[in-house]
Amino acid sequence: MKINWGKAIVIAFVCFISFIMYFVISMSTNSKYNHDLVIEDYYQQELKFQRDIDKEENSNSLVTNLTWKKTSEGIAIKFPKDLKINNIKGTVFLYRPSNKHLDFETSISLSNYTLLIPDKRLLDGRWNIKIDWTYNGKPYLFKKEILY
Repeated sequence: MKINWGKAIVIAFVCFISFIMYFVISMSTNSKYNHDLVIEDYYQQELKFQRDIDKEENSNSLVTNLTWKKTSEGIAIKFPKDLKINNIKGTVFLYRPSNKHLDFETSISLSNYTLLIPDKRLLDGRWNIKIDWTYNGKPYLFKKEILY
């Protein structure tokens, strides 16, 4: 059987398509490659985006914004000293991009102007911290990517 240019091109296309299909199927079925969204309710979070922008603008308009510092006990989050701590309410959400099972949320309860997130809850590496808080009914938001 003689192979001419036409048959060679068809064979090359069939081999190429087979090669691509093999990789598509192996990537789709292999559990090593996790194709989850970053967060489960991604689309609902996207709808809240403008509200978050407004909260961040409120936070940036403060005389002194929130600050954080890594200590031997964990992460210390300092709130502005010109605010009354009894009127500060909200939540702190720590998000681990590499493993959603390490994500956690805690409520803000202050006895002084510092909130401590204990070291035992944190692993070394990258974390996204999101502090959604209100002061006298006005919403604020502090977001930061940190390396712990």
